Amino acid sequence: MTTPPTPTTPTASATPERPPVRILLCDDHVVVRAGLLALLDSAPDIEVIGEAGTGEEVLALAAKLHPDVVLMDLQLGAGIDGVEATRRLTATGRAPHVLVLTTYDTDADITRAIEAGATGYLLKAERPEELFAAIHAAAQGRTALSPPVASRVMANMRKPRPTLTDRERDILAQLAQGLGNRDIAKALFISEATVKTHLGRIYGKLGVDTRAGAVAVAKEQRLLP
Repeated sequence: MTTPPTPTTPTASATPERPPVRILLCDDHVVVRAGLLALLDSAPDIEVIGEAGTGEEVLALAAKLHPDVVLMDLQLGAGIDGVEATRRLTATGRAPHVLVLTTYDTDADITRAIEAGATGYLLKAERPEELFAAIHAAAQGRTALSPPVASRVMANMRKPRPTLTDRERDILAQLAQGLGNRDIAKALFISEATVKTHLGRIYGKLGVDTRAGAVAVAKEQRLLP
């Protein structure tokens, strides 16, 4: 008589390994790219699939390679900068997440990058493990900010925005277009003296003393239409 086989408990199937995060590097300095490439190659769950030195190049490679995350510098020399490249990347149908990696931590740079659609903003002074963690967070669509950047973002959110009159906003908008006092006066049907008076009040409210400074603060504070 044949003995029936002893039933066995089925073994759990092995959990499939998580695929690595596919990275596209964009930095205009060859030495910096080489250093990042060596660093990221040491992480088993991160794969660098391409590198670019210009904004135009990163756009072309992203469309071809479809990375999970683009590691983006802000200043890219000639051509479009990292902010504009980020804006164009995130506007596409199959947009990768963009993690800014830069040495610049001014309020204007941070604001422009985030408004362009960057998922995260990291400084190059961060430790490697912080960079790895930020890459994985960005790949999942989660915000990743260096602690100094996060502090500045929170401080700006708590800061009361200057209150401008409708006329001051009109003049500021013309100023942002690069118009001089005479052209602003013509556009708004007021005198140049009135323009100068309003500019003095705008400078005082924004805490600046130049036209470029007024435009920069207005962009940071989102005072422009």
